[in-house]
Amino acid sequence: MRILGLDYGTKTVGVALSDETELIAQPYETIERKHATKLRQTFARIEEIIVKENVGKIVLGYPKNMNNTEGERAEATKLFQSDLERRTGLSVVLMDERLSTVSANRILEETGVALSARKTYIDKMAAAIILQNYLDARNMAKERNS
Repeated sequence: MRILGLDYGTKTVGVALSDETELIAQPYETIERKHATKLRQTFARIEEIIVKENVGKIVLGYPKNMNNTEGERAEATKLFQSDLERRTGLSVVLMDERLSTVSANRILEETGVALSARKTYIDKMAAAIILQNYLDARNMAKERNS
């Protein structure tokens, strides 16, 4: 089984996927939509990826404010989480995503991706960072408990 990582935004959803050992996250794709509230095709694409890639769990970036409070985006993300669970039947875990986009941008800059091309990669890279943070935290907890 694999784990799917998602970075849910107003017009895009960055997608990342773990390897089968659930140790390494990799950017997968960015799902785009024209309207923030039009999610039917977004859900359909996520469901296709789940089937194709043998996904057993979803990790969804949770956009808390820097002071640890929850705003409008956090509430929208919770609704998206609920809809995802209902549609896919999978567990959807929320993972703090603070600074994931900043980190993704820094990685792209350091690897020489031109500023004009970063938009193509930023969301799926942020999803990979969110998923990798989840995988690392889970694996560290397993090590402590064994």
